[in-house]
Amino acid sequence: MKIKILTEYDQKTANRIRELLIQLSRSGKDRGEIPEEWFKELINSDNHDMLLAIDDHDTIIGIATLSIIMGPIVRKVAYLEDFVTDNTVRGQGVGTALWNAMLDWAKTKNCTELNFTSGHGREAAQAFYLHKGAEIYDTNFFRKTIELQ
Repeated sequence: MKIKILTEYDQKTANRIRELLIQLSRSGKDRGEIPEEWFKELINSDNHDMLLAIDDHDTIIGIATLSIIMGPIVRKVAYLEDFVTDNTVRGQGVGTALWNAMLDWAKTKNCTELNFTSGHGREAAQAFYLHKGAEIYDTNFFRKTIELQ
């Protein structure tokens, strides 16, 4: 297995990433294909990356989407948006390999923290994070949809 950063778009990769995102979130199925433009924006950004875990058969078996958030107090923080391993390889070290790659990515970007959320009903994911030394903060996550014209 190897971990690499997504650097080019192709439909096969886009389809596989969508399959993994559906495993992460039931709502992913309803959102359709991920637009090619999204991939190109991600690939061309200095502040966002998608890490891919790839097995010996060149199949993507895990992903992590990371962004840099800047603020006046903490300065630079890495934010983890999507983190999923294929359900056929869970418990085999893929998540740990991606986790370590995320921390390395954050260090190279001079981030002092890695922040993320984990939804209700994700006890296995939360146990993984706690085992990796992450802390649970007592907070609420809010989302306000913004209609773009």
